[in-house]
Amino acid sequence: MGDIVFRSTVHAERLRFTQEPWMAVRFSGTGKRESTSHSDRTHLPDPVGTGQDYEDVTVAYRLATRLAREC
Repeated sequence: MGDIVFRSTVHAERLRFTQEPWMAVRFSGTGKRESTSHSDRTHLPDPVGTGQDYEDVTVAYRLATRLAREC
């Protein structure tokens, strides 16, 4: 699913959050959309703890969207 698909993979040897992370995805423009997103995490819990070190972290993220069909 998706006319537009975004994929990203990041890796960190060591990662620490000094404050609670916040993430949002927004689409500008008009028209209703059908969207999905998913992340696969290695060595990174959900939610993360602030002030804690995480090692050998990998996050693979996928976002797909398309305009919804009109009925």
